[in-house]
Amino acid sequence: YLAEVAHQSDWDGIVACHQGYITCTTWNYQKTSMGAHKLRPEEFSKHKPIDIYATVIDITSCGNFAVIGMSTGQVDVYNMQSGIHRGRYGKETAHEGAIRGVAVDGLNQLVITAGSEGLIKFWKFKMKDLVYSTELPSSPSGILLHRDSGILGIAFDDFTISALDIETRKIVRTFSGHHGRINDMTFSPDGRWLITSSMDCSIKTWDLPSGCLIDCFLVDSAAVSLTMSPTGDFLASAHVDDLGIYLWSNRSLYSLVSLRPLPADYEPSLVALPSTCPMQDVDVSGDEEPCDEMIEYVSPEQLGEQLVTLSLLPESRWKNLLNLDIIKKKNKPKEPPKVPKSAPFFIPTLPGLIPRYIPPEEENDTQSKVVNLGILAQKSDFYIHLEEALSTNEYKAPLDLLKSLGPSNIEVELRGLAPEGGGSMEVMLSFLRMIGMMLNKKYNFELAQAYLALFLKLHLKVLSSEPKLLEELSKLSVQLEETWIHLRSLFNQSLCVLTYMKSALL
Repeated sequence: YLAEVAHQSDWDGIVACHQGYITCTTWNYQKTSMGAHKLRPEEFSKHKPIDIYATVIDITSCGNFAVIGMSTGQVDVYNMQSGIHRGRYGKETAHEGAIRGVAVDGLNQLVITAGSEGLIKFWKFKMKDLVYSTELPSSPSGILLHRDSGILGIAFDDFTISALDIETRKIVRTFSGHHGRINDMTFSPDGRWLITSSMDCSIKTWDLPSGCLIDCFLVDSAAVSLTMSPTGDFLASAHVDDLGIYLWSNRSLYSLVSLRPLPADYEPSLVALPSTCPMQDVDVSGDEEPCDEMIEYVSPEQLGEQLVTLSLLPESRWKNLLNLDIIKKKNKPKEPPKVPKSAPFFIPTLPGLIPRYIPPEEENDTQSKVVNLGILAQKSDFYIHLEEALSTNEYKAPLDLLKSLGPSNIEVELRGLAPEGGGSMEVMLSFLRMIGMMLNKKYNFELAQAYLALFLKLHLKVLSSEPKLLEELSKLSVQLEETWIHLRSLFNQSLCVLTYMKSALL
């Protein structure tokens, strides 16, 4: 059976074909009852043939039409709302053999049919004209279309599976490994995985981008039907001689699971069907063998000594450093904030980089408009680390501290390095050496650019009048130019290849 939820509240949204019967029935999900229509060809409306029966069905994504394939090779279209026959593909039959699969794309433009004679055909949905036909390597046993990605899964009688791209109409992946008839297939919601079940009692997960088998396990009874939830968190299966529907949880959504290809000699283990018994769950978890989980990869701060590595900081930490004055003007309040008349639960603080509270005896004193420069000029932790780095030549501590600050605090710290802000020429020289260290090690490259640009903007006059600072700046200029020329050549090469791939006709 097939179901579509687009118009399930307006008319029947489920159509089912029955083994050995030519008539397909409609069903209503909301009423939980059989629908009003019986879908079968008009020529068989008065009598029921014994050797002709419906084999496959599909419903369009809009929920308006049902496409039914017959054992005689006929493919008919019916209206789901009225049950009226709307046409047939081909003059009399679409295929010489029995129809093994039908699929309609997401835009109702193409109908794809597969016949037991080994042909797959593409038809115009509305005009019923044949667009393309190609021969398959073997007789197909069923097809499944992932409408979002345009990938068609094809199961063959020789127990192999292929993935066909309906845009290029070519087979892009072929999988082999089952030792029994393919019962059912289902795609993951993103179209990356194709999950198949077979009469060999195995359920396998194939990764389409890599073309490899990434998961396989055995069950007691073969799964005859599979489907995955729209969010990809559960796999539902139905099994031989079993009326229940079993749910399997997708562990890759909440734990670290290895998705590496399984080896060729991999022997799958037997997994018990899910149960509601709590004691069984405890026993299974206790006897669980350690699986080959993927080791969590922690990216180092610097990928390689010869590679220019960027930091992991968000753009908001460094991209707007040069435009902080413009941002502050835009965010400036129209009216100054009004001080509440009485707010005893607020403790006043002293101005400065390090917050300090006003002693109780100073609260009643008259406020003075003269700013205490001694408090503003106190050394910050960043300033102290830069002073220590002049003798130790270790700049990791001040760099880590600067990376933990926001844009406004970074501007305050860099502004305080100049003599008029309470700093000194030695500390400014130490800051330039820290930038040089970052360029030498080729890490935090964008942070070095942003910090140096803000430093030059704030202290350009002071830098131009000091020979030691100018000498250090000339060294930085050479380092920046060499690194940037190398980067620019790589960027241009990558952009050229990308432009060619987007525009070339392959």
